[in-house]
Amino acid sequence: MRVLVTGGAGFIGSHTAQALQAEGHQIAIIDDLNDFYSPLNKRANLEAIAETGQLSMYHADICDTTAVNEVFDEFRPDAVIHLAARAGVRPSLEQPLLYERVNVYGTMALLEAARRTSTDKFVFASSSSIYGAANRVPFSEEDYQNLPISPYAATKLAGEKICYTWSHLYKMNIVCLRFFTVYGPRQRPDLAIRKFVEKISRGERIPVFGDGSMGRDYTFVEDTVQGIMAALNHDTRYDIFNLGNSHPVTLLEMIETIETVVGEKARIDWQPEQAGDVPITYADISKAERTLGYSPQVKFQAGIRRFVEWSSQQRTLQTVPVS
Repeated sequence: MRVLVTGGAGFIGSHTAQALQAEGHQIAIIDDLNDFYSPLNKRANLEAIAETGQLSMYHADICDTTAVNEVFDEFRPDAVIHLAARAGVRPSLEQPLLYERVNVYGTMALLEAARRTSTDKFVFASSSSIYGAANRVPFSEEDYQNLPISPYAATKLAGEKICYTWSHLYKMNIVCLRFFTVYGPRQRPDLAIRKFVEKISRGERIPVFGDGSMGRDYTFVEDTVQGIMAALNHDTRYDIFNLGNSHPVTLLEMIETIETVVGEKARIDWQPEQAGDVPITYADISKAERTLGYSPQVKFQAGIRRFVEWSSQQRTLQTVPVS
């Protein structure tokens, strides 16, 4: 299958690209390599993908409809895995119009290019944040009272609805996947686990917002990718699935786990609770288990250990002198 991965130079995208290579798919990546975090990280991800198989890389913005159409005309994908987005709740509070442009307009540009070239399969990366401050846990796809409390969450919910519209009008096969706090090797530098591991390892203070009771359904990236691959092969007109671990971990429990694995005590800088943050994310994954065969395998402490090992290797590589 010819698969176009948007945001393929990123954290989840690069792992997905390698999983597609392992299954023998022909892949292309479209990524603008923006500076939300260092483009050097993304280029390193691309190098890792190139080492494991062939790919076509298109350096382009998904909001540039001319460039997007050129990619579709040249590569002619059978399927699209749409992971490109402006991510993060807190940054979306500062730049809501940018988030709307990339996450909503960019998604529509891709859907329209897919429709025009008769690309049948489209997998859209949504987010657990669409549930907002939900009253009912665990979060179920059957709960339609979604009240997002950040611009990022609102754009992801809008993306799901737009996907439904294109599926309904043009008979495209679309699956929306709600990711729950993905972590693991290559994780973005701004995300809590990577930030905390690096700061605790250096003996620096870590910022903790609220009282530490906030819970997150941390999901190891390999488990998320397993769900993405299953969704790619799922025959449906339109469907939505949670991809989580279904075992929420509090912020304080997360810190204690990192302390245990790193072997250092955290120095905490307590901060007020942040606007847009929800008190808990907790996935009901029964639908994904039943329909996709989704089965997360990596327990939280094991995942943290694997991330710390990767992080240590990165620091070692950065300190090796160039001859």
